[in-house]
Amino acid sequence: MIFLENKQTGNLVKVLDVTALADPNKSQISGRVQAGEEEQPPEFMEKEKLVFPSGESLPRCWVDADYRHSN
Repeated sequence: MIFLENKQTGNLVKVLDVTALADPNKSQISGRVQAGEEEQPPEFMEKEKLVFPSGESLPRCWVDADYRHSN
């Protein structure tokens, strides 16, 4: 189970599709916002708005398909 944090809201997000998270060709992932006591419905969210709970950014190879060709 992987949890990320929404940079704008500070809410934790439970990642439902780890394969999409690591795929640099996909800009969105499916996840559940962890807010309140009831489980929230799944929703798609932009990877660019997510960070690790420590505040660290996602690895560039997860978000940029051309990361090997950049400076």
